[in-house]
Amino acid sequence: MAEVIADLEGKSIILGLTGGIAAYKSAFLARRLQEHGARVQVVMTAAAEQFITATTMQALTGNPVYTSQWDTRVPSAMAHIDLSRGADAILVVPASADFMAKLARGAADDLLSTLCLARDCPLLVAPAMNKQMWGHPATQRNANQLRADGVVLLGPTSGDQACGEVGAGRMIEPDEVLEELVAFFQPKLLRDQRVLLTAGPTFEPIDPVRGLTNRSSGKMGYALARAAHEAGARVTLVSGPTALAVPRGVNRIDVETAQQMFDAVMATVLHAQIFIGVAAVADWRIREPSAQKIKKGRGSPSPVFEFVENPDILATVAALSNPPFCVGFAAETHDLDAQAQAKRHTKRVPLLVGNLAQDAIGADSSELIVYDEEGRITLGPADKLTLARKLIAEIAQRISS
Repeated sequence: MAEVIADLEGKSIILGLTGGIAAYKSAFLARRLQEHGARVQVVMTAAAEQFITATTMQALTGNPVYTSQWDTRVPSAMAHIDLSRGADAILVVPASADFMAKLARGAADDLLSTLCLARDCPLLVAPAMNKQMWGHPATQRNANQLRADGVVLLGPTSGDQACGEVGAGRMIEPDEVLEELVAFFQPKLLRDQRVLLTAGPTFEPIDPVRGLTNRSSGKMGYALARAAHEAGARVTLVSGPTALAVPRGVNRIDVETAQQMFDAVMATVLHAQIFIGVAAVADWRIREPSAQKIKKGRGSPSPVFEFVENPDILATVAALSNPPFCVGFAAETHDLDAQAQAKRHTKRVPLLVGNLAQDAIGADSSELIVYDEEGRITLGPADKLTLARKLIAEIAQRISS
């Protein structure tokens, strides 16, 4: 099981619940927020209490749940002021169409809506409703007004709905809300930069069922894609075969072979300001893969294959007349410093990141060595997402300077 990162450590979150069947997902979200270090204070509307109890949310958070603006537990009788002043963000999950309408017109007729109006902290809402309600012109006007007012809308997405219909309006999943909230708090070091990454292994076919590949899991590349998105960049990820879920907000292009990865990169790189080549790209491929499965038989000779060299993606991008800022990766088994620096010079890239393959491939944690013309910097050991955020900070520092 991957280590949970306390990336919300010290954050105080007001979790608001409004009326909707998706309110049950907020129970799971409350627990996940705390696992990531946040303190969670729940505020519920009367409609929310029709779907999940305040007792449940209190048991999950360990904090009293507030439902009334006249709550006498608040000494000043100003819960809408006292609760929000110590909060780092208000997160309304789920946000019903009715509650979004209140926010859009500045209505404040219960504790949660009054708290949102009187806040001095960011407000994020996760809409959840029937597809006709979400698509209604009034709801779309309200959503646009909320965005114009600086409210962050998380979703919705499309999918199965409690009413039995399928369409837009379904609330994003709790882990997706969590990922969006974590991203919201990350410093926007690459705001509006366009980042192109490669990640994962490549697969070079021998015949229709066999091929040459490697043990790369893609975890480091996917962590970097997420970290770049968190930093405010527009991210395109060219990925070889992996079982990893694409990070939210990242555009993924799926490829299989090194040639396909090369073609996808060259088709998009002219729009990128930063290129990070993390993928473990096969150096060679079979010249003529068999069109049929190669059979073995008693007395049959072992097959002999002729190899040809694959295109060098990183070197090609770095050699462009107006290249993006290029970052390469080198996974070595020995003599890391010498081989990484040699690769940086050969590829002619300003930054190269090295690690030991035997320690990094498939692992959730690792250590990175960053090489540039000034020497080397060690990042870690740490989990790969933490390393990715540190590396993005190193890249941002070099671009700004």
